[in-house]
Amino acid sequence: MLRKLKWIMLTLLALILGLFLHYNLPQTDIVRIVGTSFRGMDLGWENQWAFSAPESGSNTANSASRDILFIDTVTPSGRPSVFRNEDTAWGWPPYFKFNSFDLQAAAGNLASTAEAPKWVAITHYGWRIQFLTIFPNAIKVRQVESPDVTIIPWGSIIILTVLALLAFLFWRMWAQFHERTIEPAMIEVEEALDAVDARADAAKAQARGTWGRFTAWLGTWRAKPRK
Repeated sequence: MLRKLKWIMLTLLALILGLFLHYNLPQTDIVRIVGTSFRGMDLGWENQWAFSAPESGSNTANSASRDILFIDTVTPSGRPSVFRNEDTAWGWPPYFKFNSFDLQAAAGNLASTAEAPKWVAITHYGWRIQFLTIFPNAIKVRQVESPDVTIIPWGSIIILTVLALLAFLFWRMWAQFHERTIEPAMIEVEEALDAVDARADAAKAQARGTWGRFTAWLGTWRAKPRK
């Protein structure tokens, strides 16, 4: 039961970590920009967590109601895909993005029609969840030659490599700590418990011996049966 519970907890932890990384790591989509806009939104508790802080230098008196920049695109298969364009500033995730207005101008300059398409690689993070009105946040836009261009996710590769190295170092530190500190302490505790059990067994044996001698002594006071 404990082994099964352990694997369930590890699976849940791995799932949470995977979702966290998938949301925050940079991803790149090849799209065609069809327009840019800004729209006023009243953010609620169910989606406010997915939006960044207001742009650096703007009024933050009511961060739940503000204008948000959007980049409207279409994928090579013709599916619409909408990105928000917000500064991350010094917040999370740490992309240190302060150029949302410049990015909006660059995206508008790359807009094109289906007859004369310009294909653009948009680097972003986050998810598109329609029923919660959540959009991925664009980080970078650049024109590419065709929709079939191969994009190597160097950013994600570097981040995952660094995280893997940190996880390995933490595991080695924990293994050494467990071997040098926890295991000797557990051995001492087991030895102490064994000693306590041995003393308890000896005390029980001594008590049984004493009680046996006492009952035998009581037996000598019993009247002998008459002939």
